[in-house]
Amino acid sequence: MSDEQDKPTLSRKPLGLKRTVEAGQVQQQFSHGRRNTVVVEVKRRRVLGRPGEAAPAPEVEEVEAAPAPAPAPAPAPAPAPKPAAPRVSENDSLMSRQERQAQLLREAEEARMNALEDNRRRDEAARARAAEEEKARAEARVEQAEAKAAEPAPAPAAPATAEPAAEAPAAAAAPQGEAAAAPAPRPATTSAAPAPRRFTPVEAPKRPEPKRPEPKATRGGDSRRQSGKLTVTRALNDDEGARARSLAALKRAREKEKRSHMTSSGPREKQVREVVVPEAITVQDLANRMAEKGSDLVKALFKMGMPVTINQTIDQDTAELLVTEFGHEIKRVSEGDIDIRHDEDVDDAEHLKPRAPVVTIMGHVDHGKTSLLDALRGANVQAGEAGGITQHIGAYQVKTPDGSLVTFLDTPGHEAFTEMRQRGANVTDIVILVVAADDGLKPQSIEAINHAKAAGVPIIVAINKVDKEGANPQRVRERLLEHELVVEEMGGDVQNVEVSALKKTGLDKLLDAIAVQAEIMELKANPDRAAEGTVVEAKLDKGRGPVATILVRRGTLKVGDIFVCGAESGRVRALIDDKGQQIKTAGPSVPVEVLGLGGVPMAGDTLTVVENEARAREVAAYRQEQALRKRTAQAPVSLEGMFEALADKANVIQFPVVIKGDVQGSVEAIVNALNRLSTDEIRVRVLQSGAGAITESDVTLAAASNAPIIGFNVRPNAKAREIANREKVRFMYYDVIYHLTDEIAKEMAGELGPERVETVVGRAEVKDVFPAGKRDKAAGLLVLEGVIRKGLHARLTRDDVIVSATTISSLRRFKDDVAEVRAGLECGVVLADTNDIKAGDHLEVFEVELRERTL
Repeated sequence: MSDEQDKPTLSRKPLGLKRTVEAGQVQQQFSHGRRNTVVVEVKRRRVLGRPGEAAPAPEVEEVEAAPAPAPAPAPAPAPAPKPAAPRVSENDSLMSRQERQAQLLREAEEARMNALEDNRRRDEAARARAAEEEKARAEARVEQAEAKAAEPAPAPAAPATAEPAAEAPAAAAAPQGEAAAAPAPRPATTSAAPAPRRFTPVEAPKRPEPKRPEPKATRGGDSRRQSGKLTVTRALNDDEGARARSLAALKRAREKEKRSHMTSSGPREKQVREVVVPEAITVQDLANRMAEKGSDLVKALFKMGMPVTINQTIDQDTAELLVTEFGHEIKRVSEGDIDIRHDEDVDDAEHLKPRAPVVTIMGHVDHGKTSLLDALRGANVQAGEAGGITQHIGAYQVKTPDGSLVTFLDTPGHEAFTEMRQRGANVTDIVILVVAADDGLKPQSIEAINHAKAAGVPIIVAINKVDKEGANPQRVRERLLEHELVVEEMGGDVQNVEVSALKKTGLDKLLDAIAVQAEIMELKANPDRAAEGTVVEAKLDKGRGPVATILVRRGTLKVGDIFVCGAESGRVRALIDDKGQQIKTAGPSVPVEVLGLGGVPMAGDTLTVVENEARAREVAAYRQEQALRKRTAQAPVSLEGMFEALADKANVIQFPVVIKGDVQGSVEAIVNALNRLSTDEIRVRVLQSGAGAITESDVTLAAASNAPIIGFNVRPNAKAREIANREKVRFMYYDVIYHLTDEIAKEMAGELGPERVETVVGRAEVKDVFPAGKRDKAAGLLVLEGVIRKGLHARLTRDDVIVSATTISSLRRFKDDVAEVRAGLECGVVLADTNDIKAGDHLEVFEVELRERTL
């Protein structure tokens, strides 16, 4: 104990450093619910005392002692020092400028909301007083009227004296009322308005509670829903527990008040609608078009004795009954009304203007059609054709020496392109039949004559190759007589011109003949209307998408026009003429390439410009539905047809193929040519056909059916090649159509295998049967005709019924083995696979030959 007391002590406290920086966090709030937390440091001034001086008192103690009331004044022996100025607490000193600003903004917003609420209450009170006063005045008027009706009729002079008397008390009562109303205070709503608040950063003043109606008692006996929005400031300050109504609550109250003040003007008048009703419509769809409830329509149908559901289809007559019952007007339409009818749209004669003639060049293959057109155009299209043979239909416009324009259509001459020649004859004005002077009329020449006659268009015969050796134009004219074409030299009306496309002779005469024929026909069209045209050819271009060659028949086609073409719709993005240049408009008889289609149309479809995209989509959807219905339509099922279909499936071999071509017309020609190759034993089955490059879907479809893919002037893309290598799919590429048909015919013949041909060599009759060995039997034969050889196939018949088909394993005459026995001789045979032999049976011996099959 003594040791502890003896220890030395320090004369002053140990040195140390106090924190002069207080750190805190402030949360910033932005719009859209965003927040940010910021670290704020508050630095206090450090006060250093001199050595030996007393330390300054803590700030908190000074702050707490500053507001205390001073005691009663008493005489002091010495003057007390002046007290220090009151300072804010440490917590308040830590409040940053951002916090004070946020607090002031919140308090200002609350004050603004309270002022809005007070104004709204004053307006409500004023409206209520006005309504009560109006009601009181109305009641007073009613009572006065009843009192007048109950009183007896007064004397004539009474009203004059009564009025001053009545005015006097009223005048006397008026000052009293004014005097009584003078000292009355203002309404409570105005006196209860709070005074403008003063905002200080130190302490928020208390605001008086606004007078509100007592809320309904809640489960806990409080009124939380009407207590207002709870903020961070109110939650931290105990003296501001009163909550104001939120902005959302104010909005709801105003909307409720607005709805309550809206006076209904009685039952609304029923709106009568024009309801478009097709041939078949569902109840729900009809209700939507009538703007009625679907349940009301179902009830009405139940009352009519038709128990239906809301999704059930009803006919047009039933729909008309419903529309009439509900007070609407009906407009009947059929499905055919959606489509565009060109025969009903006829132009007036005063709007027609002359147009260029459309001339189609037709004839047999390799008779010089394209070369003749090249000579007229001054171009060389024939050099770009595969094998020098036209595979597509082309459209060109030529300017003649006299300045007039002529539109030419070049059609293929191969037999597979019958449809193309038919389309060319249908859209043309004049047909030029090209016949080679050294070859004469051929099958496709005769077919072109028939197409032209069917279309009712005039024919001009161009006898080509007159410069070759052996050319005989007169023989061509004589052969034309067989088909009722009488040329002018023979007294007919058919023009004929001798030309040479190679030497370019006779071309002027041909153009003159075309001009004369066009002048006789007086070709006119209306260019000032929506355009209509015919699809000459269509294809799927890799860079440009679906492209169609259109021959405008009437109207003017412009860039930006909305059109429907067959079952496809689109907008004209670009027009390209036959020289590859972009143009803005295309008038009648002008061939152009149109870009902007939604898909590849069929060759021969009609292009029609419509008013808007909705109309174009509607017509295209209707045509697609009709095409699908036609494809999926089934013929009436009969028992005979059913058995024939089963027999076809059992006996006929299917040869599946996938066909892709560069243009739609070529694909159509290939499909028809392959269908003509079908026989009773094997039949071509086209899984898919279309224009454009070979894609992955084509390869996948071909792999599923083990079918080859035929590409006509097209190739597969990289992805399709990869899938084809993996799935082992065959590609067959062609650029000339008759090469394609020849090889496909060989492929189909290979599927059938070699043809088995039987040749009967001889016949014999069984005279007797002998045992030969332990199990076999030998037949003694008399050869009736032909010869019997060892090793040949044989059929054993009994009463013209085949007993067995076998072969001759042993042939003997007497006891010697021989190779053959001729007619009229006897022999013995042992058959390979049968012992069912009886006397009187017949043996037919034949040879089997396997030949290569051809279709």
